[in-house]
Amino acid sequence: MIEVRNLTKRYGGKTAVEDLSFTVEPGRVTGFLGPNGAGKSTTMRLLLGLDRPDGGDAVIDGRRYRDLPRPMRVVGALLEARAFHPGRSAYDHLLCLAQSQGLGRRRVEEVLEQVGLADAARRRAGGFSLGMAQRLGIAAALLGDPRVLILDEPLNGLDPEGIVWIRNLMKGLAAEGRTVFVSSHLMNEMAVTADHLIVIGRGRLVADCSTEEFIERGAGRVIVVRTPDRDRLAALLRAEGAVVTETDADELEVAGLQAPRVSELAAAAGLVLHELAPRRGSLEDAFMESTKDLVEHGADATATGGAK
Repeated sequence: MIEVRNLTKRYGGKTAVEDLSFTVEPGRVTGFLGPNGAGKSTTMRLLLGLDRPDGGDAVIDGRRYRDLPRPMRVVGALLEARAFHPGRSAYDHLLCLAQSQGLGRRRVEEVLEQVGLADAARRRAGGFSLGMAQRLGIAAALLGDPRVLILDEPLNGLDPEGIVWIRNLMKGLAAEGRTVFVSSHLMNEMAVTADHLIVIGRGRLVADCSTEEFIERGAGRVIVVRTPDRDRLAALLRAEGAVVTETDADELEVAGLQAPRVSELAAAAGLVLHELAPRRGSLEDAFMESTKDLVEHGADATATGGAK
C-alpha cells in the first residue's frame, strides 16, 4: 500500500505539490493522471526518496523508502527508461542490481524471460530501442518480486503488442494482490487498464475515485438520437431543458434528459425515431473537463525546477 499524507514540495518560489493526500490500495491498478506541470513526477520522486518533502510524508507499506533495508524487494520502480549504463549488457545491468539486493542470477534470467528480452540479454543496452529500454526498466522494477510497483509512463516507446503486454502484466500483478501505481498520458489505455484513478492538478488532488465514477462525473452520458424530424425534436427537447447538439443531418446528441423521456416526447409529438441509445463519455473527455482550468502552459517539466 502507498500512503501520501499532506505532502508538500516547493522548488524555490514554485509549489510543485501542495498538501496532497491519497492512498493507493493493493489488488487494483491505480492510474495517476494530471496535466503537464501537475506534480506527478515530483510525487513519485518523493515516494522513492529522490527528493525530500517540505511538509507531510509518503510511505510504502508503512515505511519511508529510505528506511527499507532492501527496497527493491518491497517496491519496484520505473521513472526513466534509460536509467542504465549504455556499455553494459541487459544481463549485467540487472545482475548488478540483483547483487545489491541479495538476489541471484536465476532471478535475473527469470525477469529477462518475463519481459521478452531473453534473446537480447547479452547485447549492450545502449543500442536498445526505446521500447526495449522500457522493457529493461520494467525488468529492473520486477527484479525483487516486489509487492508495490510504481511506474512512470511505462508505455512510452512500446509498439501495440508491447502495450497489450504491459497492460496484461499490470492487471495480472494487481490480481495477485500487489499495489500497482502507474502514470500515463495515454487516456484510452488508462480507461481499459486502471480500476481506480488519482488525478491531480497544480499539485493538488482533483479526484480519487474509480475510473467508472470519474468518467461518469466528468463526461457524463449523452443520448444519441437519429430521426428524420431532427429540427422539430431538437426544439421539443430544448424546451424541456436538454442540451442538444446537432451532429449530423439526422442525428442529435442530447444531455440532461434520460432516454425514456426523449422517447415519450417524440411519441407525443408523432415524431419518428430511428435510433435512441445512450453513449458514455470517454476518459479523455472527463479528464479534459476536470482539468481544463489547471493546465500550466509552458510549465517547467524538469525534475528539479518544476512539476510533471
